[in-house]
Amino acid sequence: MLTLTGVGRRYPTGTIALSGVDLRIGQGDFLALLGPSGCGKSTLLRLIAGLDAPDQGRLDWEVPHGPGDIGFVFQDATLLPWATAFENVWLPLRLRGISRAEAEPRIRAALARVGLADFATARPSQLSGGMRMRVSIARALVGNPKILLLDEPFAALDEFTRHALQEELLEIWQALGCTIVFVTHSIYEAAFLARRIVMMSPRPGRIASEIESPLPVGPQVRAMAEYASLVTGIGDSMRPAFASEEGVP
Repeated sequence: MLTLTGVGRRYPTGTIALSGVDLRIGQGDFLALLGPSGCGKSTLLRLIAGLDAPDQGRLDWEVPHGPGDIGFVFQDATLLPWATAFENVWLPLRLRGISRAEAEPRIRAALARVGLADFATARPSQLSGGMRMRVSIARALVGNPKILLLDEPFAALDEFTRHALQEELLEIWQALGCTIVFVTHSIYEAAFLARRIVMMSPRPGRIASEIESPLPVGPQVRAMAEYASLVTGIGDSMRPAFASEEGVP
């Protein structure tokens, strides 16, 4: 779907967020970008979304894309506080000139997909944190995107809600067959969700290593010895990059 070659990004402040990033994203992938805060994960996601541009290198899309083909879910739900869940999900379609009446079937389908069919008229202040994030995901899905980008969407949620939304996201991915790129700093989250775990080194962000998950998809994974083994393997794979940055032999 997308190939990144030698991608770099330096901010006007002089901070080098990314350097020499080479990455290939295939159709139907569920890829996790894993690394500590400040390693350039979010910057890389914004480049893929077209919200920013690289200073070096290039992004080559092998699958044509247009309005609605890229869905983005931010760490904060970023909902309009005065609008209902229905109106928040309608927003990207409304900005493309699609009327409320024309958009309604797609909006209701998106809300139903995230378990909020009965909350279309609720405003953000009437919803829990997990429900607000579900609205944000529905808003990203309403355009039937080819690729869904999520920037640490569950980081601020309690563990029970986070686990539930992780499982729902896997169900969405399986049902829709879209490509997902998921940013996280949690090894456990990356191991549970992703088919490919791409580990990034501390700033300037680079691809340190990559692991393909051997695990099946589903909630049963959390109780598997193979899951614990994968978590350990990810940690071991990241250690050399962090030791190098810290000057440790």
